[in-house]
Amino acid sequence: MKNDFLKDQVCLVTGGAQGIGWATARRLAEAGGTVYVCDISEEHLNTAREQAAKLPQAGRFHFSRCDVSDRAQVEGWCAGILKEAGRIDVLVNNAAYVRWQDVMDMSVEDMEKTMAVGFNAIVYTTKAVLPSMLANNRGHIVNIGSSAGRVFAGASSAVYSGMKAAVGGYTQTLQAELVHSGLHIMLVRPATVAGTDFFRKHVPSSRMPRLADFVPPMAPEDLAEAILQGMRRRTLVLDVPRSLGIFYTLFDHVPGVMRWLSRQGGSARSDFSKAPPSRNA
Repeated sequence: MKNDFLKDQVCLVTGGAQGIGWATARRLAEAGGTVYVCDISEEHLNTAREQAAKLPQAGRFHFSRCDVSDRAQVEGWCAGILKEAGRIDVLVNNAAYVRWQDVMDMSVEDMEKTMAVGFNAIVYTTKAVLPSMLANNRGHIVNIGSSAGRVFAGASSAVYSGMKAAVGGYTQTLQAELVHSGLHIMLVRPATVAGTDFFRKHVPSSRMPRLADFVPPMAPEDLAEAILQGMRRRTLVLDVPRSLGIFYTLFDHVPGVMRWLSRQGGSARSDFSKAPPSRNA
């Protein structure tokens, strides 16, 4: 459903030129928002610009290159938007750096970059936009976590899972701090979002457990729609699909059983590099 829920609101999306970020940026624009997209990849930015030019909402998009692991760049990007637009109403923290390797195979530098892009950047953007949001007593901050930051059952990357767990802890504590404000803070924990660079470039099916084949993957557009619905309902923690709750409960009560299940059947057999048809196309 297309609507004007975000009519004339100023929206920021990090890592927003491809995958989940770009799908969310498009959905924000469809909902009436003016969307400022940042990404580190010039290739993705150019592709997104070309695609945006063909959309009915073409004039609502603004693109910038920004390395979100660099505090000065993030603060400069946010300050420029505040100066131009006068306020910031929506922040979607989506940027991530992925290297899906075991601890012994992964360099310390890649581990540090994973945390810098996926967690430190959230600290930078949040600190930059909160004064504007609190002054206006309104705003949405959406942080993209992961089911990998909730269930620790192997076949993952320790540093990626640790980073997403940090995102979850930060977001939910921030919710408690701002509970009496007019702001909405939402943690999003998706399962498999297929057809993105995450699986095309970094995470082959051989690095996923067989169990992943039994959780239907979603298209980026479907997660974007779920995010918009979560914003409308002021959801605090959005697990997509909702059936993830079964795995969370199992891990909470019998983690050994969950880890045993994740080792059964070898690796996944699905091709997660290809997006399934979107239910919201």
